[in-house]
Amino acid sequence: MPTTAAADPSPGPAAYSEVTTSEASLRRFLHGLPGVDQVGAEARAAGLGTRSIKTTSKAWAIDLAIRMVDLTTLEGQDTAGKVRALASKALRPDPSDATCPSVAAVCVYGDLVGEVKAIVGDAVNVAAVATAFPSGRASLDVKLADTRDAVAAGADEIDMVIDRGAFLSGRYLQVFEEIVATREACVRPDGSHAHLKVIFETGELQTYDNVRRASWLAMLAGADFIKTSTGKVQPAATLPVTLVMLEAVRDFREATGVQIGVKPAGGIRSAKDAIKYLVMVNEVAGDDWLTPDWFRFGASTLLNDLLMQRTKLTTGRYSGPDYFTLD
Repeated sequence: MPTTAAADPSPGPAAYSEVTTSEASLRRFLHGLPGVDQVGAEARAAGLGTRSIKTTSKAWAIDLAIRMVDLTTLEGQDTAGKVRALASKALRPDPSDATCPSVAAVCVYGDLVGEVKAIVGDAVNVAAVATAFPSGRASLDVKLADTRDAVAAGADEIDMVIDRGAFLSGRYLQVFEEIVATREACVRPDGSHAHLKVIFETGELQTYDNVRRASWLAMLAGADFIKTSTGKVQPAATLPVTLVMLEAVRDFREATGVQIGVKPAGGIRSAKDAIKYLVMVNEVAGDDWLTPDWFRFGASTLLNDLLMQRTKLTTGRYSGPDYFTLD
């Protein structure tokens, strides 16, 4: 993902500026969005998940999925050594095969950004979670300090969490203003900015209508990506939820001309699952999103299965799971 673009001084498309001037106008807009047909969304997602692809297309899809992975470790027991090893794997996922692509990013807690950056340099993006991840329960000052520290340490991308309590209570303007403020905290001294991914924790949003509202809210506030989950709450990413978010970014681009990325995270563990998501991206949003600049997988275990399937296609035989390093 490019990381040197100048920061937008007024986040959110100008055409919708009046929508975000008050709590009442924002509520009217978000609740005026078309409702999601739950049965229809789940049926369409299930149908897209049954599509089969040819072997040549599968090889291309697996390499694309590898390039879309945000290789992630977000545990209290993370150490400098662990994240350095993960960073090395991000650069060379399969050391025995130089044709294997690197992943999109390594995602860690903000205090470990420097450890990852020392290994990957500018070859792979470094993403940091911020804003009191995963709960989002902190004052705005703390959240913004969290973000600024990660950016100062060299983070190329910031994965923030919204205040789900505020959103579910209908305090949409508060959520909007926090996203705007976090985006401003992503600005570097040279005027460029770390890209901002906004995490909804869709497992706590309760309805697909809320997922659609959160998607539009984040995009209006200036998100570069919208992301399903922290990976700490179940259910995390699902095909129907991702379908709703893909429809939102598609509709947002049609309305504003601005393209926003999507990142499902949590629970995507197999190459088969990843390919289902790629089929959905192509069918729902379009092939413009079939690039790591606009679609990512937040995952810790997915990469190993992608590597196993890639080796099978290349050599005709499976390598055991212990052939690749454990994340």
